[in-house]
Amino acid sequence: MVRKLFGFLYKETNTLNQAALLLGLFALLSQILAFLRDRLLAHIFGASAELDIYYAAFRIPDFLFVLAASVVSLSVLIPFIIEKEALGREDLRHFVDNVFSFFFVLMIVISVSTFFVLPFLSSAIFKGFSNEALAEVVFISRILLLSPIILGFSNLLGSLTQAYNRFTVYALSPLLYNTGIIVGIIFLAEKFGVTGVAIGVLIGACLHALIQVPFVVASGLFPRPIFSLDFGSILKVVRISFPRTLTLSMNQLSILFLTSLASFMASGSISIFSLSFNLQAVPISIIGVSYSLAAFPTLTRRFRENNLKAFLEQMTNTARLIIFWSLPLSALFIVTRAQIVRVILGSGLFDWEATRLTAASVALFALSSVFQSLLLLFMRGFYSAGFTKKPFVINMVSTGIIVASSYLLIKVFYFSENFRYFISTFLKVEDLPDSSVLMLPLGFTIGTIINCLWHWFAFEREFRGFSAGVLKTLLQSLGASAVIGLTAYTGLNIFAKVFDLTTLVGIFLQGFLSGVLAILVGIVLLVVVGNREVGDIWKALLGKFWKAKVIATDPEIV
Repeated sequence: MVRKLFGFLYKETNTLNQAALLLGLFALLSQILAFLRDRLLAHIFGASAELDIYYAAFRIPDFLFVLAASVVSLSVLIPFIIEKEALGREDLRHFVDNVFSFFFVLMIVISVSTFFVLPFLSSAIFKGFSNEALAEVVFISRILLLSPIILGFSNLLGSLTQAYNRFTVYALSPLLYNTGIIVGIIFLAEKFGVTGVAIGVLIGACLHALIQVPFVVASGLFPRPIFSLDFGSILKVVRISFPRTLTLSMNQLSILFLTSLASFMASGSISIFSLSFNLQAVPISIIGVSYSLAAFPTLTRRFRENNLKAFLEQMTNTARLIIFWSLPLSALFIVTRAQIVRVILGSGLFDWEATRLTAASVALFALSSVFQSLLLLFMRGFYSAGFTKKPFVINMVSTGIIVASSYLLIKVFYFSENFRYFISTFLKVEDLPDSSVLMLPLGFTIGTIINCLWHWFAFEREFRGFSAGVLKTLLQSLGASAVIGLTAYTGLNIFAKVFDLTTLVGIFLQGFLSGVLAILVGIVLLVVVGNREVGDIWKALLGKFWKAKVIATDPEIV
């Protein structure tokens, strides 16, 4: 039994749809745990100053993780791992040890330095907080400084499991990460408050890394510390990772800035922004991350083989599948947003006002859902082809757009009564005292859409024919999404007369059955118009993606 379990976890997956469906399945399971995590947080703390402190405390360690731990990220290391593997086992072994040793020293130096400057950083970023709140932010942030070190190490292990197509064990890591946080909430939050939740984050980070250890040990590639570093190899990695690090840091900077703006707003604004951001990330995690991760090793190999036709075909197929899934899900999220938030977060101290603001925020975020997912693919497409400066420049400008648009929207919201009335009425929050927090997801969405379209244009210029390959799917999915959204809206009105909407079960059934009805109608429509993706997905399901054939490999690697 144990042997079969390990065989399932550490086997190789060999097709895009199989790999993406496996990643998507585990991403869905992880998101279910994330729902439970956020529901527990909302139930225990509500949209409160205490939960604001917890989310604010995350921002600096997260930014630190991006700055330093991206050196050992999948997108950077997988091409090097594939290259070193081709040269020989010892070359790969030496490379892994070098990267690990460099990363460990780098993270220790940065974490210790950050530990001492945290009070100054926090007071500069979260100026809307009181001195007492800032002191708690600093304390929790210092605990969370261990997280980038652990997750960075896990990223290194994940690069190896991904390079050898062990998607199952890699996909299980986020699930265990959320499990650790839930343990902290259930067993430690009552006694220690949000500090107990922070301890749960560290437990989850450890589980995230430990699940990948058996395969890496069995492969003989578990990193060992060395003192005589090969700075030539490290500089090659840094040269590739530095632009990518700056690129990723742009996104973190925008979130950090939006969180800073939220600190000036009403108590609970950071919580509403963070919880809605987590909810809207569900389709991106299940679809965008899964497909882009599944495609990345193949994209890298095809480009290194100079097989540009196969490279472009892989990009096109992946983009089509992302669009096929993302657009209908976005429509469902927007229409059923109130039911989603009420079922997942609406309990305990999370009151009706917070529920409505969060639902409105989710709808604004969902407008950029497909763009966020495609953006992940474009960036990995550029990275696999060795282009790192272009994504950095585009993301840097787009970050400026997010920051500027959010700031200006807040100004306009407060100074223009007509604009404030239009936004509040459109999102059905006109009777709430302060809905300015909604300008943050709106600014984020504007910047993200521009970012994705710019990446798309740049990719098309480099690899002609990409857009033509996805246009038909885009048009079909747009039409299906409109029908799905209209069907879901109709279903909500019908089932509102059937179920008791004052109960959790009634609200869940109203949203669930409306969603199922809308999906069925959408599938029928896509089949009628001859949508290619429906057939591809059906074949993958018939092929039992969870029993994907294991490709024979070198015995030393298994």
